[in-house]
Formats: sequence, structure tokens, C-alpha cells
Amino acid sequence: MAALPLRKPVGAFRGGLFGFLFGSTLAGAGVYYYILEEYKVSNELLTEDIYALQAAVQRIHTYVTNLEEKVDSLQKKK
Repeated sequence: MAALPLRKPVGAFRGGLFGFLFGSTLAGAGVYYYILEEYKVSNELLTEDIYALQAAVQRIHTYVTNLEEKVDSLQKKK
């Protein structure tokens, strides 16, 4: 009969340390991807707001330009 190879026991401290490091790494990776996704969403919302603000400023600029032209034309008639 062949002798079974002896298995070295993993010890509670070493197993606990490995489990802690594995769990911490897994939790850190999960938090990293969650924050990355939140960053992408907030960045897209901010970009949309910037484009909306740019369109509003352009409309106001056009409106003010038209008003200035009307005022100039009224002053030339006087």
C-alpha cells in the first residue's frame, strides 16, 4: 500500500490573512468600478448641462444683437 503524501495544514492565521486580503481586494475592485460608473454618469450629465447653457447663451446673444440693431435703426430715424 502506498503512503499518502502528507498535507501541510494551512493554519488559521495564514488562511484568515489570505481571506482578508482576497475580500479586501474584491471589495476594492467593486468600489472602484462603482465610482467609475458614477463618474461617467455625472460627467455625461455635466456635459449635457454645458451644452444647454451654451445654447441659452447663444440665444441671448442673438436676442441682444437684434435689440441693438433695432435701437440703432430707431436712433438713425430721429
